[in-house]
Amino acid sequence: MTSPLTGVEAVEAEGAAVQHAAMAPPVYQYYQYPARQPGRFARLAARLPRWAAPAGVAALISGGVAYTLLMKPTSAGASDQPTCIVKLLTGFDCPGCGGTRASWYLLHGDIPAAAHHHAPLVFAAPFLAYLYVAWTVNRLNLPFKLPMLRISNGALIGFLVAWLAFSVLRNLPWAPFTYFFV
Repeated sequence: MTSPLTGVEAVEAEGAAVQHAAMAPPVYQYYQYPARQPGRFARLAARLPRWAAPAGVAALISGGVAYTLLMKPTSAGASDQPTCIVKLLTGFDCPGCGGTRASWYLLHGDIPAAAHHHAPLVFAAPFLAYLYVAWTVNRLNLPFKLPMLRISNGALIGFLVAWLAFSVLRNLPWAPFTYFFV
């Protein structure tokens, strides 16, 4: 049996305990939040087969291609419907102006004309196509896999800066920038 501490020993023991408590990291109490139950949309998405997402994206792409082919944007005038609201209000080409015409020319294999209307789209098209094909192949659990394209932040920022520069330079009224004015 040990004897209880008295007098000076009790004060020293209490001082050591206070000093030890000051050096110890604080103890936090966390409240355990209950997991959120999935909503109706999440439950529906979980029941869909793995091929549904690539098929949905393919349907959207097909709709865009059909719209481009049916509207014949190369023969439409600047005031024909549908028109770009930015160009209508300001007279300037917006960052996406010429994208539908560039898509039209890409679908018909005329790459120089497509680049004339929207050069960043022509540059990005093969990357976007590969990203979609690789995602689809990897999502469908086929016996082979395609490596996903890993785009660094610097490359993405560089592309966005080049797109912004293209958007500004194409609106300048002197040569050689007038080549990109659509």
